Amino acid sequence: MTDSTFTVRPARLDDAAAISDLYRTLIPAWQRWDTAGHVEDVPYDALTIYERWLHGGSWMSIETAAIHLSHLLRGAGLPLVAESDGRIVGYAELYAGLEAEPYGDHLHLGHCMLAADAPQDTLEDALLAGALAAARARRCVRFTANAVAGDGADRYARSGLTPLTRIQRYTLAAKSGQGFYKAVEHANESAAQIGRWFMPVGRVGSARQQWEMLWPRTLDAIPEIRDRRIHRLHFSASGQEALVHCQPQLYAPRNAELSLWSPKPLTPQLLTALRDWSHREGYRTLVLSVTPEAATVLGAEAERDGYYVDVFSSSL
Repeated sequence: MTDSTFTVRPARLDDAAAISDLYRTLIPAWQRWDTAGHVEDVPYDALTIYERWLHGGSWMSIETAAIHLSHLLRGAGLPLVAESDGRIVGYAELYAGLEAEPYGDHLHLGHCMLAADAPQDTLEDALLAGALAAARARRCVRFTANAVAGDGADRYARSGLTPLTRIQRYTLAAKSGQGFYKAVEHANESAAQIGRWFMPVGRVGSARQQWEMLWPRTLDAIPEIRDRRIHRLHFSASGQEALVHCQPQLYAPRNAELSLWSPKPLTPQLLTALRDWSHREGYRTLVLSVTPEAATVLGAEAERDGYYVDVFSSSL
């Protein structure tokens, strides 16, 4: 689509460098640990690919940007760029999802990045209009977008989106517990297996977005990423099936960040199994971003840490 200032179109692999440039403008200083364990400022070119990735993920270098963009273009997502006079000044990342209600058949806006010198409101509106047009072209029932701690709420309101729900983050002690469960490594990377499922834990994007970001091993060519302690598990607890992604927090390795997809909402039996498994693996604390329904299952021991994500939606 085109407005008076910007042209919004599907991204191409050739755009990887320009999109990476947009994201790297967010980084005020490039740093790493020196041999004495102190943080030092260094030139960007002195960093390894992994050290760049630590600053903000795949868009931090052209190498990982190309891998991530290729993954999206091969069906994981729908990337869009906004151009002005032939220069890429904006980027949006969309994910088609089929979840249990209240999300249903939807297209989710996962990321939106704008050039600092572009007119922000006009560019945001152009990218959102392009995203909504893509959702209608795919005949999705709903369009969704997230606002972290309220950021972006005004933008979504301008485009007719209204609040749908809020995801809040809690911490909960890992703890041995009673119950029968089985947890085995699960290598299947296909997003088709989570169709119409719930994502009661870890839905800080959409269920499809989080799956594509966490489950496929797209960056395993980087040894430091390949060798990180990450679990991709199939859980069975008291008759409930679930796929669980677990990773230690980068700078708090005894804290386990969990993401969970299941054909049923979170149950006390599954939560007990997760706490027991995490305790056996040596974790102290679970970090759980949960839906309002799942929050009621956590119990009085869980502590809210103040982080939240509001989900906005629009029927199409």
